[in-house]
Amino acid sequence: MATPAKKFINNPNDVVTEFIEGLVETYPGLQYLDGLPEVVLRADVSAADYDKVAVISGGGSGHEPAQAGYVGEGMLTAAICGDVFASPPVDSILAGIRAVTGPMGCLLVVTNYTGDRLNFGLAAELAKTEGFKVETVIVGDDCALPPPRGIAGRRGLAGTILVHKVAGAAAAAGLSLEEVAAEAKHASEMVGTMGVALTVCSLPGQATSDRLGPEKMELGLGVHGEPGAAVVDIQPVDVVVSHVLQQILSPETNYVPITRGNSVVLMVNGLGGTPLMELMIAAGKAVPKLQLEFGLAVDRVYTGSFMSSLDMAGFSISIMKADQSILERLDAPTKAPSWPVGTDGNRPPSKIPVPLPPFQQNKNEESLGRPQELSQQGRILEAAIEAAATVVISLKDSLNEWDGKVGDGDCGSTMCRGATAILEDMRNYYPLNDAAETVNEIGSSIRRVMGGTSGIIHVTNSYSLLCKAAYAELKANVQSEVTSKNWSDALKSSISAVSKYGGARAGYRTMLDALIPASRVLEEKLSIGEDLVSAFVLSGEAATAGAESTIQMQAQAGRSSYVSAEILASIPDPGAMAAAAWYSAAARAVKEQSQGLGIVIR
Repeated sequence: MATPAKKFINNPNDVVTEFIEGLVETYPGLQYLDGLPEVVLRADVSAADYDKVAVISGGGSGHEPAQAGYVGEGMLTAAICGDVFASPPVDSILAGIRAVTGPMGCLLVVTNYTGDRLNFGLAAELAKTEGFKVETVIVGDDCALPPPRGIAGRRGLAGTILVHKVAGAAAAAGLSLEEVAAEAKHASEMVGTMGVALTVCSLPGQATSDRLGPEKMELGLGVHGEPGAAVVDIQPVDVVVSHVLQQILSPETNYVPITRGNSVVLMVNGLGGTPLMELMIAAGKAVPKLQLEFGLAVDRVYTGSFMSSLDMAGFSISIMKADQSILERLDAPTKAPSWPVGTDGNRPPSKIPVPLPPFQQNKNEESLGRPQELSQQGRILEAAIEAAATVVISLKDSLNEWDGKVGDGDCGSTMCRGATAILEDMRNYYPLNDAAETVNEIGSSIRRVMGGTSGIIHVTNSYSLLCKAAYAELKANVQSEVTSKNWSDALKSSISAVSKYGGARAGYRTMLDALIPASRVLEEKLSIGEDLVSAFVLSGEAATAGAESTIQMQAQAGRSSYVSAEILASIPDPGAMAAAAWYSAAARAVKEQSQGLGIVIR
């Protein structure tokens, strides 16, 4: 009978918090937010007077010292630590942004996992609506697997730490946000990584998997223990290193632009359960192979545990093409404790209060609650929201049935919960005479109630991104009454935001397959002088047609991408069908309400 692995811990649910408490006691240059201990930040930085670009990263815990160990002058300004192997919450990321971001803005360095991309992406959009300047760089340096189908892309591995160093040094040099982001993106494109392991990791409080036998090793497994390229017999480290280097530098996959004669940086990274002796052996074998077999100049070598996988017995190798600029950034001084460096002995308080959102003076009194009397626009908006939410609730069982065959089976329940909250909140406090603020409140209602498993979180964040991007567009461009063009631009911005952070596009079998054709038709009809109501109804029909067309699509995003084409061929995408339903219902309600009021909306 399998038993949990032996660990020096207390409650498995408290390991991240207790790790951070020990971290800030060990390194007095770090502190965390009171009430949000997962937000670790530099003790010498305050958003109120920080005059450089803040560099923020994060992700699931269990990869220590990444990412909190790289917080310090010259590297990260803050790190957000999720639960073990889980993306950090959006609100924690947003709190980190508020705590350290000054007028120069902040760069988010995000490892390429869907949860991290969506959570950091939503936090970025929320921060932008509060006036912060934010840029994002996604790092995907995995070279173990063939180019994946769909939008998942390469996983973010230990090469991310080198990107942190480049970005942090550029920020410390006083560069602008755009310049820091450009250097980080360039560095991310220059690095490739592959891992090998003798064992998988054991999670706190859980039994250890035995899927690798005593005489086997795995090539290219992920830092969460997910399966890799192949399980093979254990080989001497010479053979393993040769295979890894060949995979990273293969001209067939062309994952990194490294050719004979280039200079490179080598990082040999322990995955948590590998003695330093074995890491040094691997490094000692890798350097001459790079020099003699591949014709590369090895300018820097870093060996140690930089991004682990709890107690996994294994290592990864990262190779980065090194020009003079990258070398200067890597050599620049830093006080980040895990690069590593010493400390100066100063011991400021280990925690500080959680920062509050900036006061938004552009909100008038009416925008803070439901108006006593609705304007024509407010009445139309109320009718549209009520119709959209009501039709989603009525589709609960159908959506669950479709989702049960291609996903988790809870799409309808999740959407119903969100729609019910929207109806309740609208009746109580939506500022319906202010379209932008109403859209913003819809996003808040969704975030509050549509939580849960990772699949639900992705749906929640997609809709939150839709609302936040629409809000930002409406707020930036509307002086008084919202025009048809304002609504069209808001829809287009919403679609762009979801595509940017989630990666989906037309034809990927997602809700965007309903919204993209709707947006195109709406923009086209308005451009030839059609009134908004007619254009809206026609775009609703396009949304329905787009959603129904997902039956013929092979999924390239989300959990449906793992479902066979035969099953998908008989079922539409539930997310697309839900989007088409509420969009079309809103369009019909706008038509009925405007006819009842006897007005034509332009």
